[in-house]
Amino acid sequence: MKKRAAVLCGAAAVLAGSFTAVPAEATGPGAAAPELAWKKCGTSDYPRLQCASLDVPLDHANPQGRQITLALTRVPHTAQESQGPLLVNPGGPGGSGRTLAGFVAASLPRSVASQYDVIGFDPRGVGKSKPALNCLSGHFNAPRPDSLPADTATEDANLARAKAFADACAEKHADVLPYINTTAVVEDMDLIRQALGAERLNYFGYSYGTYLGAVYGKLHPDRVRRFVLDSVVDPTGVWYEANLAQDLAFNDRHRAFLAWVARHDSAYGLGTDPAEVESRWYAMRAALVREPAGEKVGPAELEDTFMPGGYYDGYWPYLAEAFAAYVNDKDPVALVEAYDTFAALDASGENGYSVYTAVQCRDASWPRGWPAWRADNWAVYDKAPFMTWNNAWYNAPCAFWPVPPMRPEDVANSGLPPVLLFQATDDAATPYRGGAMMHTLLRGSSLVVEDGGGNHGVTLSGNSCLDKHLAAYLADGTVPRGDAGGEADAVCAAQPEPKPLGAKSGSSRGSTLHGLLGFRG
Repeated sequence: MKKRAAVLCGAAAVLAGSFTAVPAEATGPGAAAPELAWKKCGTSDYPRLQCASLDVPLDHANPQGRQITLALTRVPHTAQESQGPLLVNPGGPGGSGRTLAGFVAASLPRSVASQYDVIGFDPRGVGKSKPALNCLSGHFNAPRPDSLPADTATEDANLARAKAFADACAEKHADVLPYINTTAVVEDMDLIRQALGAERLNYFGYSYGTYLGAVYGKLHPDRVRRFVLDSVVDPTGVWYEANLAQDLAFNDRHRAFLAWVARHDSAYGLGTDPAEVESRWYAMRAALVREPAGEKVGPAELEDTFMPGGYYDGYWPYLAEAFAAYVNDKDPVALVEAYDTFAALDASGENGYSVYTAVQCRDASWPRGWPAWRADNWAVYDKAPFMTWNNAWYNAPCAFWPVPPMRPEDVANSGLPPVLLFQATDDAATPYRGGAMMHTLLRGSSLVVEDGGGNHGVTLSGNSCLDKHLAAYLADGTVPRGDAGGEADAVCAAQPEPKPLGAKSGSSRGSTLHGLLGFRG
C-alpha cells in the first residue's frame, strides 16, 4: 500500500544534466569507469545537490536496443577518504528519490555523510526519468464511488474504474509496461554503480526500497557493501498477500489514533472512550456517503485523508482537528482542507500511482477472477474495516493488467556482508513480520527494532537510539549482535507520541522524511 501524497514537505524539482552509458559489458574488469556529467541543481533546503542523467536499456536482455533515461542526484563527499556511493531509495514503488539524497546527506552526522557520495535517483518511469508514466489523469478525481461495495452497483462502478485504468495503461504505455518491474530497476541500480565507478554499492532503502535492496543482493551479491533496509517489506508476500496483511495493520494503527484522540478529549471533545470515538468516526463516514463534504470528500476520500496517520503519528493532531471540526462544529471546510493537504493527488502523485501499479502488477501473480478478490477482502474487512476495500480498489487494476506476471525473486541469501535492518513493531505499511522474515532470509543480517513504534520509516526521524546504530554501521560497518534477546539484535524505545496542536512536540525531521517517502509501500 502506498501513501498518496508527499505530505507537509514536497520534493523539490531539480534539473538534470546528461550522460549516455556505455554498454554494461564495457564496465567490466579493466574498463575505465564512465563519468557522469554532474551539474549544480541545489535547492534552498539542499544547496549542494547536483544532477545528472544516465541512459540505460529499456530491456536489459537487449543492451544495445532502445534506451531510457534515469534522473540522478548527488551530494558529493567532502572527506579526504571516500567510502564510495550511497544510493538511496524512498520506496513506493513509484517514489522519487532525487530529493531524498539531499535529506539523507543533511540528516546523517556530518562525519559520516562526508565520507559518501549520497546518490538519489528516480527509478524508471518515475518523475524526471524518461519516459515517465501517467496512465490516466484524473483517476482519483473526487468524489469517487464509495469504496465499500455494499451493493452490486457500487462494486460495478469500482470495477469499471479499475479496468479503465488498466486499459489506459495498456493503450498509453504498452511499449514500456513489460519492463517496469523490480528486477529491471535492480539492473538499473547496477548500471548506476558502474557509471559511478564503484566496485561495490552502498545502499539505503526505505519501505519498498528494502525489497529492491534484497533483490539486488540476490542478483549481485558480490557487489554489495553496506546495505541499510528500513521498514521492511515481507519478501514472501509480494504483492497480493502483503496488501491483505497491511489492511489488518492499518486498522490497528487507525484504532491507535482513535485511542489517542480519546486520551485528548479536552482538546477534541469526541469522547474519552476509544470505542465511542471510533463510532463517531464511522458515523462521519456514513454521513459522507449521503453528502460528501464540500461536494468533494466522500467516504473513499475520507479514508485517503486519514490513511497517512498510519504512516506517521505526527499527522494525528491535524487529522484530529479536522475530525472534531466536522463532528462537533458541522464544519466541512476543515475536512476538505485536510484532504487537500494529506490525500489529493497532483501530477506527480498520478505518476507515482502509475508506476506503483506497473511494478506490482508485473512483479507477481494476482487473482484474475474477481470472486477471489471479493471473498478475500470481505473476510479481511470483517476484522479490519478501516482501509480494506479502499486498498483493494487501489490494487484492483492488477486483476485486469495487460502484461503477464513475473515470478518473484527468492531473496534468501547467505552470501552477503552484514545487512542492517530497522523495523518498528507497530508499522502498518510494512508490518513487523516483514522485518523478522527478512532477518531470517538474509543470513548474517542484524535487526534493530523500535519497540512500540508505529511510524513507517524510522531512521533519520528523530530517534537518536536508532540513528546511533545507523551512523555506526555507515561509519565502519559495526552492527549489533544478538544482545537484545529474541529475534532482535538491538531494541530502541519508541519516540513519545504527539501532543495536540499548540503543545509542541516531536521532530520536524519526521515530517520532512515522511513527505519524501514513496507512496504506499
